[in-house]
Amino acid sequence: MRGYSALAIARNALSDHAHWPQAWRSPEPQTAYDAIIVGGGGHGLACAYYLAKEHGLRRVAVLEKGWLGGGNTGRNTTIIRSNYFYASSAAFYDFALRQYEGLSRELNFNIMFSPRGVLVLSHTRHDLEMNRRVANAMRLNGIDADLISRDEVKRLAPALDCSPTARFPVLGALIQRRAGTARHDAVAWAYARAADALGVDIIQSCEVTGFQIERGRVRGVETSRGPIQAPKVAIAVAGHSSVLAEKAGFRLPIISYALQAMVSEPLKPVLDTVVLSPATGAYLSQSDKGELVIGGGLDLYPSYAQRGGLPVNETTVAGMLSMFPSLSRVRQLRQWAGICDVSPDSSPILGKSPIEGIYLSTGWGTGGFKAIPAGGYCLAHTLARDEPHALNAAFGLDRFVRNALVDEAGAASIPH
Repeated sequence: MRGYSALAIARNALSDHAHWPQAWRSPEPQTAYDAIIVGGGGHGLACAYYLAKEHGLRRVAVLEKGWLGGGNTGRNTTIIRSNYFYASSAAFYDFALRQYEGLSRELNFNIMFSPRGVLVLSHTRHDLEMNRRVANAMRLNGIDADLISRDEVKRLAPALDCSPTARFPVLGALIQRRAGTARHDAVAWAYARAADALGVDIIQSCEVTGFQIERGRVRGVETSRGPIQAPKVAIAVAGHSSVLAEKAGFRLPIISYALQAMVSEPLKPVLDTVVLSPATGAYLSQSDKGELVIGGGLDLYPSYAQRGGLPVNETTVAGMLSMFPSLSRVRQLRQWAGICDVSPDSSPILGKSPIEGIYLSTGWGTGGFKAIPAGGYCLAHTLARDEPHALNAAFGLDRFVRNALVDEAGAASIPH
């Protein structure tokens, strides 16, 4: 397999890339737009696409400090699911999952969506009870959910240690069969190409350094490539949202943490589902390239660094090996981290800001990738109509004043 990979790399390295067509334009920024989206990740690009497609706004710019998908969109474990507890969360994330199911067709770009199912293991009778509650809540909200036995878990994941002597015995699991994974960078590329085709300007290497605000209303932004005017500006920069909010003169109730993940060397197929262990906090899937994609919990200290610490890496690997001891000799290939913006109730902040004309898409915590289609769709609706869509009405910033929290810490896998 390594020989094949080396041959493929050599063949692609010698191919004539100079004559490949551009997937999207690289325009110079105009002096003014109808709307500006700050952040060229999945949420920002999706918002731009839906603004053009659903609301007819074509004079839209996406401003990205670095390169498209270079932030959290390219730094996650690609899992897509809608196994949330509360009705508002369930409706929102299941809308995202339904969008993902048809996204390759809609955008004419293969995002490699794979509905391989997500297993949440039960190790104790308390885990069994919690999974029963979640399954009942999901079914009441119209979302598929099944409780399966240890034998069924073993059939779906033969490499998982289901023996009575396992460090964390497996008693059963909750499974959402429609859940799965997608190719993270393909999602960004698909939305970028589709938005560009509708006339959206995607401008990379363009850092927003400030906001033009008059009498409580935004008039435009200051950038590293000059000032750009727009009556409406959306902030979709994940963990750096608090930094941009401060530049606009307000504070956000979010804390940014590093969430790290890793992949192993490529293996032959050993796992065709996603397995998550609440007891260890580790989860595992296998990519189409054969790499094991391994994730764990947040680092303990607030940080804007796109790297993780060794203690969390060790804890995550230990948790993974407690589930799959047969993988102990597999080598780690690379490791990375994304910057997660965690709100007090572990639910997103999607709606208006205190500044008229500035809109927010933040607080996604560890669930930003799975929410991209719904987040972009609802942010576009809110920006275009200056009112929330029914799907994001519960996730406005004002809920913290009204004490109307949507506490999804358990479903989001973020401990208090």
